[in-house]
Amino acid sequence: MLCMAGVFVSLLSFTGSWLVAGAAALLTVVRADGEPGWVFTGVLLGLCVAVEVFDAVAGSLGITRRGGSRAAGWAALGGGFLGMFAGGLIPVPLLGSVIGMCAGSFSAAFWVERRRLVREAGGAAGDYGSRAAHIATGAVWARLAVMLVKTLSALGMAVALGYGVWVV
Repeated sequence: MLCMAGVFVSLLSFTGSWLVAGAAALLTVVRADGEPGWVFTGVLLGLCVAVEVFDAVAGSLGITRRGGSRAAGWAALGGGFLGMFAGGLIPVPLLGSVIGMCAGSFSAAFWVERRRLVREAGGAAGDYGSRAAHIATGAVWARLAVMLVKTLSALGMAVALGYGVWVV
């Protein structure tokens, strides 16, 4: 159940691999044979840390590589979470949350970057909207890449744990 929950929350852009590692630790403690073992559990925990590092780096790179600010990165993260919950109101399971996350990330990053660009130009005329949209699109792609990596890592860890416990 923990593994399935881990994969599901990864689809919502949370790191569910921690739940899979927790399942491995729990199995190690409660099983008489001690399987899957502390070494395997340690490897899973290391993968969890790697996914978190990827999350931090990808989120930042998605915006800064397109000329955005750190503030836009934080805004995209917060907007994505708010959008994910608001998108949950869309009656299509999971898809509504993903659409909401993308819309929230884009909107928040766009708003922050447009304000920054106008302020830096001193209010001079310019096409700040398209530049801000370019930066905000990077935030959306980064969020989607992170969600994909989190889901695949949780799924892969769950499959490896299941294989190691029930097949081997």
